[in-house]
Amino acid sequence: MHADKAGRVVPDSDNPMNHASVKLDDIQINAIDFLNIPSPQMTVEHMLLLTQKIRETAGLYDGVVITHGTDTLEETAYFLDTMILPQIPIVLTGAMRSSNELGSDGVYNYLSALRVASHDNAVDKGVLVVMNDEIHAAKYVTKTHTTNVSTFQTPTHGPLGIIMKHDILFFKTAEPRVRFRLESLTGTVPIIKAYAGMGDWLLNTLDKSSIDGLVVEALGAGNLPPEAAQSITKLIQEGIPVALVSRCFNGIAEPVYAYQGGGVKLQEAGVMFVRELNAPKARLKLLIALNAGLKKQELKEYIEG
Repeated sequence: MHADKAGRVVPDSDNPMNHASVKLDDIQINAIDFLNIPSPQMTVEHMLLLTQKIRETAGLYDGVVITHGTDTLEETAYFLDTMILPQIPIVLTGAMRSSNELGSDGVYNYLSALRVASHDNAVDKGVLVVMNDEIHAAKYVTKTHTTNVSTFQTPTHGPLGIIMKHDILFFKTAEPRVRFRLESLTGTVPIIKAYAGMGDWLLNTLDKSSIDGLVVEALGAGNLPPEAAQSITKLIQEGIPVALVSRCFNGIAEPVYAYQGGGVKLQEAGVMFVRELNAPKARLKLLIALNAGLKKQELKEYIEG
């Protein structure tokens, strides 16, 4: 991306990282142009294509760095982290300032990502996001600010590590997780965000024949207004799996309250609580699980795990 004379940011015809003067001892860089699109145009189909590209070429490399627009970077990172991929470091990075803007952070983040991808201790950490001298786990990282260079943060958990002047420091290990190998991906899982006074009309407008699941961004620890909760119960009774996350930035969704619309009642109705993901990642988790053929108790255990 670059900013034009009016300050409007538009895509480059070529990835500016292809022309970045980045040299590291003992690292040979081979740049592959793939999907040069703005990140709001990313789809799950694109993510699957990227997964397949990594599988096809990974045998040639000791690590992979992916430059990605920041708007959906966390979703692509999480998608890759749920797939069966070669056991090499896979790192996503990006820039909050365009390549020709004052203080552009792209080249520095790219250099940092290369350093992490070439580090021995990065091999068993899962897919990583490297931005602004920090190393984040794909599962938990999220974009927290519209324009700030320190936008990528890991709520509740904190980063996995940091970029030092002459070293890479990891102070956490990655968690074991279930991974899948998918050759295709279909289905629709929308996201609905709860709010004070929410009724049933929005949920009732959903075409049940056109959706395969639903993610609800609930209030607090996992609660809904009564009418909305009743509509959710009806959806579950009609065979639509419903996953719940909190709309809170920090903390974990869990069934605590037993009043009408409270998390305890929702869980009893069959709502699956996603403990530590935000709504976009919970959507991907549910969509991937459905495409992997998980159903009923197996689906519940994976979604809530």
